[in-house]
Amino acid sequence: MWQVYLKELLELSRDRKTLMFVILLPVLIFPVIFGLLGLVAANVTASAQAEEHKYVIINADKAPAFAEQLFYHKNFKQVSTELAEPEALRQAIRDGQFDLAVIIPADFAAGSTELAQSQWTVIYNTAPVLDLIGNYLKDLVKDYSRQLQLARLEAVGVTGKQVDAVLEPVQINKVSSAENRENLGEKLGGWIAYLLVPLCFMGCSYPAIDIAAGEKERGTLETLLICPISRTSLVLGKFLTVLTTGLATALITVLSFGGWGYLIGSLAGVDVVAKAMSALGFGDLMLILAMLIPLTMIFASALLSLSIYARSFKEAQNYIGPMSILVFVPLALALLPGVELNWKTALIPMTNISLCIKELVKGTIDMGILTLVIASTVVLAGVLIAFCVNWFQREKVLFR
Repeated sequence: MWQVYLKELLELSRDRKTLMFVILLPVLIFPVIFGLLGLVAANVTASAQAEEHKYVIINADKAPAFAEQLFYHKNFKQVSTELAEPEALRQAIRDGQFDLAVIIPADFAAGSTELAQSQWTVIYNTAPVLDLIGNYLKDLVKDYSRQLQLARLEAVGVTGKQVDAVLEPVQINKVSSAENRENLGEKLGGWIAYLLVPLCFMGCSYPAIDIAAGEKERGTLETLLICPISRTSLVLGKFLTVLTTGLATALITVLSFGGWGYLIGSLAGVDVVAKAMSALGFGDLMLILAMLIPLTMIFASALLSLSIYARSFKEAQNYIGPMSILVFVPLALALLPGVELNWKTALIPMTNISLCIKELVKGTIDMGILTLVIASTVVLAGVLIAFCVNWFQREKVLFR
């Protein structure tokens, strides 16, 4: 078994594609891709925030203070129009004549002391994800409404500290019972698993395809089978190779992201990576590794079984490609609000690992449930390894 394991590792180390998937992608390409995505997102956001929006305001004389605030806002430019009906203004915005229309009712009076709420109409395109126009208007209307509130309260004799007592009779001061580590773990814990688990799967994918379906295609499987080694030793040697590459990919990627994140965070004055690492002790890191090992064993045995069944490298890729979707579904389930680690979710594969990592980062892990998660994952891994060994014994599978 160990001879097969060393032989497969040596062959993979001579394959440039393997080195690219296991080492080059995690160390260089992934951080560069995420860095470029962040840079593009920052540039797009900055461009959107600097964009000037044309607007029209109907009955501006009814609210001169608000019209002045809108006029002097750096992101708005007033244009004139003869349109006044909401539907006509909406169509004009769709035609690109301007971006925003504010309709102030003709009966609105800023200085009125009557306790009546005025309904204004705002027309603009709400489809973009970055709703900058809506955010700008929300701030402007909030400031203007505050001015009217103060004026009307002053008219009835409410001034100074009485204003806050009238507008906000009860003020809540939040005091969290959670520690800083728990807050950090709640925000980052689930995403750590969302990064680690697919990396283990990806690290297993290419080697599993190459050392089973690839050998079939190259015609070297028959040569290997006539060696004086049992088929169980052969398949276990290949399984250990896939397991090694899966864990190595995850480890190298985490170290790469941690190093790049710490470097960029230090330059930018953001120490999120340092805070996350300081929250975790050596024992917590070992427990995360202890959960990832049986999970990667599940991936390695399942992928190797599929690859052994496939007739060619391409067919194995067609089988394994859709499997990646099945990996993300239980991980996404663990990120949903309200999904917590308990005795039921501890039995859901991959979801239990994600929830356990989250609880470990928070420092609130239940050791009984953790034991159940690891035990259930080990049992499932053992069943799949046994299936893979049995699968490799069948001639009709090996020589499809």
